[in-house]
Amino acid sequence: MGVISDLSEIWRNCDHEFLIYKQQRIKFSDILLQNKVDLSGVKSGDVVAIIGDFNTLTIQIMLRVIDIGGIIVPLTSSTEKEHEYFFQSALVDIIIKDGVVNRRVHADSHNLINRLRNLNHGGLILFSTGTTGRPKAILHDLSKFLFRFKTPRPTYRTLNFLLFDHIGGINTLFHTLFNKGVVIAPEERTVESVLDSCRRYDIELLPTTPTFLRMMLISGNYLELIPECLKVITYGTERMDQPTLDGLCNELPKVDFRQTYGMSELGILRIKSKARNSLYMKIGGEGVETRVVNNTLQIRSSNRMLGYLNAASPFDTEGWYETNDIVEVYEGAYKIVGRVSEVINVGGLKFMASEVERVALMYSGVRHVKATSKPNPISGEHVELVVDGDESIVDKILYIKFLKEFLPSHMVPRRIYFGKISIGHRFKKN
Repeated sequence: MGVISDLSEIWRNCDHEFLIYKQQRIKFSDILLQNKVDLSGVKSGDVVAIIGDFNTLTIQIMLRVIDIGGIIVPLTSSTEKEHEYFFQSALVDIIIKDGVVNRRVHADSHNLINRLRNLNHGGLILFSTGTTGRPKAILHDLSKFLFRFKTPRPTYRTLNFLLFDHIGGINTLFHTLFNKGVVIAPEERTVESVLDSCRRYDIELLPTTPTFLRMMLISGNYLELIPECLKVITYGTERMDQPTLDGLCNELPKVDFRQTYGMSELGILRIKSKARNSLYMKIGGEGVETRVVNNTLQIRSSNRMLGYLNAASPFDTEGWYETNDIVEVYEGAYKIVGRVSEVINVGGLKFMASEVERVALMYSGVRHVKATSKPNPISGEHVELVVDGDESIVDKILYIKFLKEFLPSHMVPRRIYFGKISIGHRFKKN
């Protein structure tokens, strides 16, 4: 593929760092000089799992495997308990961790992987992060995936909040490499550590999640620590709620908030928020089409994955992908209001769980909420609400009174539970 030679030409005569990892400032020339791992046993078409993070060794191994023509599977130690499932689903031939190369012997094959091998193209395998079912192995043709980065684009000093095994993290890395930018890997993904990195390294762009931003907003004093250098905060991977976005826009008037949207199956989509405080967005990019069927967003993309390795294809005969996201449409822009699985039907009256959550989050002292439907012998279903909040502030009786004031009667939760809402390693609500 020649990705190293392409990047060497881009970085020729440039001597500044492109990566800061655990206070180490790494230049692209450092990547070229890093050659401590023997990859002589890796051949074109091998499926290679690379377990690591955004550091010199891992990036150098990844670029060398791409040049060999391998099919890369980026993984992190955070998902170690699922690695054996990943190895089997992706038909992994070689595992590389901490510079140690091990071949995995198996006799499995897959027609999509064989297609890449016949084309002599490298590949990229990512795993879905949905909350239902086992993760799906998503196979991309790496030649098509990398081609889009060859068009020069503006870049910021970026904190790479998203992980090495996430399409957003991989996208940030290659965008930075191909545009001579600087990316900083956070030492820890806590509010305090992330904001400390923003100050120390003059971060201009912070890509993150709505859950992380809500944690930042309700922490109060942390907002005072956000440096003047921070120009843009992007949020995605899960649905943002309007109260959180409004609070952030009010507290941080100089920061531009931009929504991102996409899924690993479709590659990277170009998104433009209608306004910094709006949840409406326009979806585009080369070869991307959108339509709405039964209030649900469908997307067709020329840069889509080849397919799943461990599940049936999700595309219809015309190439449309059913996102299962229910949307509202305004002047050609979309607002995600929930998932198909989140529709609640109480006595024939249908609504989204997000409508209940939006109101529930407006109460002081509430950190996170999760509304779900439960079977009801009379109305078919009713709403139950889990509240992650300070019980010394959130009086249950007053909270129910608040919800009854702002919600129609059929949307008022029948039961409210106080407890912790699980936040995954990607800073999304589970």
